[in-house]
Amino acid sequence: MGGASGVERVVAVDLGASSGRIYTGTVGPSTFTLSQAGRFANGAVQIGDNLFWDVLGLYRGILEGLASAVREGPVSSIGVDSWAVDYGLLRGDGSLLSNPFCYRDLRTETSIALADERIGRAQLFQRTGIAHQPFNTLFQLMADSRAGYLAEASVALLLPDLMNYFLTSKRATEFTNASTTQLMTSDGKWDDELFEKAGLTSSIFAPLAEPGDVLGVVSLPIAHRVGSSDAIKVINVASHDTASAVVAVPATDSNFAFISCGTWSLVGMELEAPVLSEEARLDGFSNERGIEGTYRFLHNVMGLWTLQESIRTWELRSGPIDVAALVVRSGREEPLRSVIDINDDTLLTPGDMPARIARLCRANDEPVPETPEQFTRCIIDSLALAYRNAVEDVQRLSGRAIDAVHIVGGGVNNQLLCQLTADACGVDVIAGPVEAAAIGNVLVQAGALGVIDSQRWPMREFLRKVTHVDVYRANPEMTKRFTRRRR
Repeated sequence: MGGASGVERVVAVDLGASSGRIYTGTVGPSTFTLSQAGRFANGAVQIGDNLFWDVLGLYRGILEGLASAVREGPVSSIGVDSWAVDYGLLRGDGSLLSNPFCYRDLRTETSIALADERIGRAQLFQRTGIAHQPFNTLFQLMADSRAGYLAEASVALLLPDLMNYFLTSKRATEFTNASTTQLMTSDGKWDDELFEKAGLTSSIFAPLAEPGDVLGVVSLPIAHRVGSSDAIKVINVASHDTASAVVAVPATDSNFAFISCGTWSLVGMELEAPVLSEEARLDGFSNERGIEGTYRFLHNVMGLWTLQESIRTWELRSGPIDVAALVVRSGREEPLRSVIDINDDTLLTPGDMPARIARLCRANDEPVPETPEQFTRCIIDSLALAYRNAVEDVQRLSGRAIDAVHIVGGGVNNQLLCQLTADACGVDVIAGPVEAAAIGNVLVQAGALGVIDSQRWPMREFLRKVTHVDVYRANPEMTKRFTRRRR
């Protein structure tokens, strides 16, 4: 494609913790369309006491989606984004050692204690700018080393890089995702001294690649399998899904906060330099890298995981639930009746989420929800309150004020959450696009192919012309109620 038409047709693979989505994007100087070419379920698989990802199932879903896209017309390129921190290990002969562990697996406790002893959390943050999380790649690799897996492995590939390897047999470590490992200096280099203190070596990773770099082309056997007679380029996008989502924030200037809302919520600002203060560390903020050398100064919030897992529990007991209708009904419940710390560690792992929410309510003298509607309202109120706290913190720590909050990702579809976030934060919430990670993925590919400007602000200007957003205005009375409940 391309050439005289100035239009390219690309495939964006957006892998989430609960599903994988394959999109076809058609992009030109005044053209943008996005359509879904495939979707498949994803989730951690428990074997014994451990949680794993079915990466071969994910790869099969990618191939099926790519084949579907090819049936509709020629495809110029493909790019993959996913969640961060998890990885697959390859042997020296290039074969996959095993299914990767899921970040919710609890095997890193000893690693954390050892890292605290050898490095210390304050120094870790000063060196890397990454918040302490029990699932960080650093701790996972230390656990693998202790278990003997690294003795058999020649390379670790973060999940998007692993999928790219399956497509091309070529290895690279994309920069924005690499920055989340807690093994890279805040200025963007592997920290060899940190690797040594952790008992690791940076040679476990493939060479670094930037968003927009062309890794190679889909191998001939795979091209034949998906029915393509044309060479399909494999492009490194901003492969951390939040990095791709922030590319697709349709802001007009830098005075915005973003909430990338899905299974996890990432709340932050796009900055030109990291914030490495001790206060930022203690408040749980990270400095992850974005395109053009930017930093995503952000805080992890548990996100819609708590609602997803609650719904899974209710459906096991009572059958299918119309989630959209449930959210609408929850909007009629008493606001801020029950509020919990949505980031409480007890909510991290799979299981009976409503029972855990009830325990947190009892422990904090909050009324215990009794119905799915009350539990749902508790979750959404608590999320909005957590967003307010994070938005306040990011402004205070960065020294910059915001004019609006942009919500992107699946949470855009939750109108109650969007309105309550505006109420809680006391500023306009601009909601959209929904498929922000996929759109950012498509835009980086289109920029690499030369059909649109590859710089982020021209990309955002282009996006504002071709996508729709909804604006939610804050209700001053509700803002006052959230203010009284904020901490």
